[in-house]
Amino acid sequence: MEIHVLVVDDELSMREFLAILLDREGYTVDQAASAEEALACLERKTYDLVISDVKMPGLDGITLLGRIKEMTPDTAVLLMTAFSTAEQAVEAMKLGAYDYIAKPFKVEEVKILARNALEKRDLKRENLRLRQEVQERYSFSGLIGKSKKMREVYSLIEKVAPSTANVLILGESGTGKELVARAIHYNSQRKGKPFVAVNCGAIPETLMESEFFGHKKGAFTGAVGDRAGLFEQAEGGTLFLDEIGEVPLQLQAKLLRAIQEKEFRRVGGTLDQKADVRLVAASNRDLEEQVKEGSFREDLFYRLNVVQVKMPPLRERGDDIPILVEHFYKKYVQPPYSDRIITQGALKLLMSYGFPGNVRELENLVERCSVLGNREISEECLPPQLHAGKRPECGAVTECELPEEGMDLEAYLDGIEKRILLQALERSGGVKKKAAELLKLTFRSFRYRLAKFGMDEE
Repeated sequence: MEIHVLVVDDELSMREFLAILLDREGYTVDQAASAEEALACLERKTYDLVISDVKMPGLDGITLLGRIKEMTPDTAVLLMTAFSTAEQAVEAMKLGAYDYIAKPFKVEEVKILARNALEKRDLKRENLRLRQEVQERYSFSGLIGKSKKMREVYSLIEKVAPSTANVLILGESGTGKELVARAIHYNSQRKGKPFVAVNCGAIPETLMESEFFGHKKGAFTGAVGDRAGLFEQAEGGTLFLDEIGEVPLQLQAKLLRAIQEKEFRRVGGTLDQKADVRLVAASNRDLEEQVKEGSFREDLFYRLNVVQVKMPPLRERGDDIPILVEHFYKKYVQPPYSDRIITQGALKLLMSYGFPGNVRELENLVERCSVLGNREISEECLPPQLHAGKRPECGAVTECELPEEGMDLEAYLDGIEKRILLQALERSGGVKKKAAELLKLTFRSFRYRLAKFGMDEE
């Protein structure tokens, strides 16, 4: 990419020297004999770097610097003078100069400073681009859908995001709970601070307190140094606790204290630390039922449940399926796109399917079709279970005729259970914890059922 540099100095010999030097470095160089001439050049063209003398007739280099930053803030500026003072250098840096060069200078010094000034400018641009990309991605664009239920979710996010209230997001696995948490964060005043997400169900119970609050060196075997926990990592920002229902009762009390008192203590520590963190929690379980059972603290539930967002399952927002298919198609299929993204037959199958895995399952189906080389989503690329028609809702009773000769009910039910377990494992890619979530089972219960059929091999 061509880099444009403007050299500004009232001495012709200095301008020509710098122009030759920078030209040899591969830059495209223009010259100006005064600040006024430089401003005229800047009106016509955008420069990546300006190298200007300070002492010049008419406008000086400090005034020129201020005008450049008004016109093109991204332009990097190096100032040079034979009469440098500490006050001038401080003023130049405050106004946005990259650096201040004292004459006479070495050739290598100019080369290095020019290169570093441009690299810093590029880094600032890239950081800004990434920040804007993240904010756009998680504003609402990550949440796809225009159904009534999704519009209600968007409306609630808009209302709750600017506040400091804790939020509880409830919904089945794969409905987009983390996307909602990110949307809340990136539409809040904390968007410039960290967003830290953790799946509580993936942390071993023995390490959970250390993960949340950090630990001091020597606090336990293996604690070879001080370590910051999630609350410290999220300081000033948002901490997203996914699957909050997996947190054991003993730790729930400490979590409640951190939320109420806005302070915590590292494992093995003696001092309390302040915690300026917004809590967003999520669960695919019925936390109110857990409260009744005694496995989840009632006071913690109410602390987290200041505002509740319920994510609708995909089967309740069928109108969004065509929009979601198009979104995932463009994510996984390289252009040029087919005139027809999905066939009528394939769309009919998708619309009639129950989607126990919700939006995540739909995305996997579209990705499957792209991997199989299809330029459009067709019936042929969809997995066999979709061709069987719509699945019954969880808890529904399917019709079964009792044979005249009778039947072995235990064997029949075992056969159904084994097929469902295998399907859950297949759909979750062999990840048992995810498979258990699909079947609304605890991980321990799922492992027990696998062992019953000799399927729990590590």
